[in-house]
Amino acid sequence: MYAIPLGDEGAELRPLEPWHAEEFLAHLERGREFVTRHIPFGANATDVDSARAVLQSYADKHAADSGFLHGLWLEGELVGGLLFRVFDTATGTCEIGCWLEPAGTGRGLVTRGARVLIDWAFDERGMHRVEWHASSANEASINVARRLGMTREGVLRERFPYRGVRQDMEVWAVLAPEWREACARDGHWDGRAGSPPSPCRRPRAR
Repeated sequence: MYAIPLGDEGAELRPLEPWHAEEFLAHLERGREFVTRHIPFGANATDVDSARAVLQSYADKHAADSGFLHGLWLEGELVGGLLFRVFDTATGTCEIGCWLEPAGTGRGLVTRGARVLIDWAFDERGMHRVEWHASSANEASINVARRLGMTREGVLRERFPYRGVRQDMEVWAVLAPEWREACARDGHWDGRAGSPPSPCRRPRAR
């Protein structure tokens, strides 16, 4: 299976599949409290079987062309991932999201990985709109949306309850013409941390 390098520090983007269940569970156990501060991602994965079930649910989505998971590995260890939670080819709209354990933070892994997947969504699959949804309390996630050049389109006030508090949900998005314009404006990206955040000519997802 393919692995896409995300720089020169041993970071890779790879498909995250049901056979990764043990590794996925170990990753969640290391960072569960951090991962679930704002979202319940992986909360139901409490043993190998339930971890495999979470991964299988996204494998089924992938088979139906309605979503999928990619993991983020750093020096051979799974530290987080990216997902298309929604992938609707009929409307040309998808929603990308992320999660990380503490060991994966502060390195730009999510931003670099998201650029690869957004490129793929626009260039290979002909999508028109990529959305990013984040709790207003999740500053790190909102900063990723900004770095990706997305526009803050609105706030769904008190959209959902989580841990006893109703959360405001921000909706950010980028359109295919905007992404391509940024590519033409900002030049090439060579895959190294610190290089210009252009969306063009980076390694492709498959």
